[in-house]
Formats: sequence, C-alpha cells, structure tokens
Amino acid sequence: MITVSEADKTIEIFGGESAAGGTPTVLLITGGESARGVWEKYSALSDRPCRLAAVEAEDWENGLSPWPAPKVFRGGSDFGAGADDTVKYLEKEIVPALEGSPDGDIYIAGYSLAGLFALYALYRTDVFRGAISASGSLWFPGFAEFAAGHEPVRKPDKIYLSLGDREKNTKNTVMSRVEEKTREIYGLFRASGTDCALCFEPGGHFSDPEGRLARGIAWLTDNRI
Repeated sequence: MITVSEADKTIEIFGGESAAGGTPTVLLITGGESARGVWEKYSALSDRPCRLAAVEAEDWENGLSPWPAPKVFRGGSDFGAGADDTVKYLEKEIVPALEGSPDGDIYIAGYSLAGLFALYALYRTDVFRGAISASGSLWFPGFAEFAAGHEPVRKPDKIYLSLGDREKNTKNTVMSRVEEKTREIYGLFRASGTDCALCFEPGGHFSDPEGRLARGIAWLTDNRI
C-alpha cells in the first residue's frame, strides 16, 4: 500500500499497473469499511491486475447526498445537498492525483450512501467509466425518478449493483423500498445497453461490506460474480 496526500485528503492506494498497461483503477469512497480489507478479499478472489484507491468520506448525510431529504434514523441527521461539491472535488483534486491508468479507465465504488453517490457521480461528471454500488442507498427519495429522467454524462461501460437479500425487510418504510428501487435502476442501465450486473448477497445491510465491494471489483475486472 502507498498513500498520497492531496489537499486535506489521504488516498490509500493498493495494487498497481500491469506490465501490459490498461489496468482499471477503482476509486473507493470509504466509510466504516476497511479499504485494506476490501483489497485483501479482492486479491483472494481474482489475480487480475487492478488498482484500488480509497478516500474516506466525511459528513455522509451532506457530502454524499444529492439533494435535501428528511432523516431516516431516529437521532440521525437530515440529508443535505453536498454531493455536487464532492463530485467536483473528486474530479478536480483526487482523480488528477491518481495520475490515471493508461487508458483512463477509472471507476467509482461505494457502500451504502457512498454506493448511491457512486451512481449519482455518473450524472455529474465524465471522468468515471462506471460504478460499483454495493448495498447502495437507492431507496433515497427521488433518486430512481432522477435516474429515469436523466442520462449519465458519459454512457457507463460497466455498472455493478449488489444488495443483501434481507435488506428490504427493515421496518423503516423508506428504506424497505431498497430492493424495488435497486431493480428499477438496474433495469434502466440494462435498457440503455450498459454491461450491468445485479447480485443478491445473503444477509442484511451490514453483512460483509468489504466482501460485497470486493466481489463487485472482481466482476468489474473479469465479469465474474
């Protein structure tokens, strides 16, 4: 692992370029999960060259949400509208610090609200060729409707969606629509001709986040779930 400091962020980088070039870079927006854990689980799944660059997200409810929305947890915070600023920061500061892969094949990945943000970023910038949204918060009010009414800035090459098979069983009426909304968004990308996967994992939302992200990266590098 190496680290790169850019502005007030530290980027953890695992893996590297292959001798032949063309290695994909996955920019992971991290929260509670361990970037090293994701990399170790990916390495156990695949020997395909890949570079994982991890940046920790701060102030999730504001920095990763596309528009204001009421809080969904008692004692939690309302959602803000800071995602556009975060996209600009990644585009102007973080991605240039990665120095790109030879083919410019940079993807964005995230878990939970960061998974929602990873998809939203495709509608705001053309620097990413696709996204991994593992257990993404695709229940977010208005997001499925937004995706249905807008086009990504650049047609994605690959989209990987995953969800725990028990996530829809929550008593929270907003979050219980996560499977319905995830299937809707999967259908949108499929209809557009994007290479897209939807994988259902055993367990609820907090089951094995590092493994779910790692399996998304493995699918990205060799289309194997």
